[in-house]
Amino acid sequence: MEENSAPIQVKKKGKGTTIVLIIIIVLLAVVSVYLYNLLSQKEKQNLQYQEVQQVLEEEKNSLQGELKDLMEEYESMKSTNDSMNQKLEAQQAKIKKLLTYNASNLDKIKLYKKELVTLREIMKSYIVQIDSLNQKNQTLVAENNEVKGRLEQSRVTTKELTQQKEELSKKVQQASVLSAKNIVITALNKRSRENIKADRIAKLKVCFSVRENSIVPAGPRVIYIRIARPDELVLTSSADNLMKFQGEQVVYTEKREIEYENADIDLCIFYDVKAGELIPGNYKVDLFTDGNLIGSSAITLK
Repeated sequence: MEENSAPIQVKKKGKGTTIVLIIIIVLLAVVSVYLYNLLSQKEKQNLQYQEVQQVLEEEKNSLQGELKDLMEEYESMKSTNDSMNQKLEAQQAKIKKLLTYNASNLDKIKLYKKELVTLREIMKSYIVQIDSLNQKNQTLVAENNEVKGRLEQSRVTTKELTQQKEELSKKVQQASVLSAKNIVITALNKRSRENIKADRIAKLKVCFSVRENSIVPAGPRVIYIRIARPDELVLTSSADNLMKFQGEQVVYTEKREIEYENADIDLCIFYDVKAGELIPGNYKVDLFTDGNLIGSSAITLK
């Protein structure tokens, strides 16, 4: 009986092992299917998440674009009304702050949408206010144009009167200035004879008449003569010979004091020529008094 029992035990052991292997294979298959389904589901969830994020990103970009457009609309509504401009700038500041948010989830996207709606409603109210202000401004402009027309007419009249006054003032000013006539320049040699050769002249004589002028007050006057060579060098008897003309100190040649009595007065002024001082050419002579140019003449020397 012992010899027949041994083979039977081997067969039972082999059958048990087969069953265990089958169970393991089945378990592995089940686990594999589970893992596959789990990975597939996870990949599907990732795809869905990416799609959601893409939609959120697109929505965010769209809302940001609307906010930027709204910013430009607020900018275009600005005018010369400082109070309204301040309100518009305050809303623009809110938009700038919103644009700094990183709207990466649905809640923030909803906030974007809510704020955008609010900003648009505020803008509509501002448009109504601006229209009202524009209507009032149009009325004021019409009134201002009427007033400006009157003021312009008044300005034209005032300008004409001012011009007439200035012209009259110039005439009075010109009339109140002395003038000289019959200006004659004579070049004399050492023998007091006329000579036009530059190297032989000892004196230059300037004779003229100060005209009668009833407007100019009578009294003492200083008459200056200014003789300029062809090279514009002014002849002068002293380096201290300076007179005031047109707000500047200028050199004069000689001067003479007179007593003006509102009548023509004839006089001559002499200038002693220094050796080698004269050169051939045209010499200009100007006469001055009271800071005014009262006459001019010229002489040519050879």
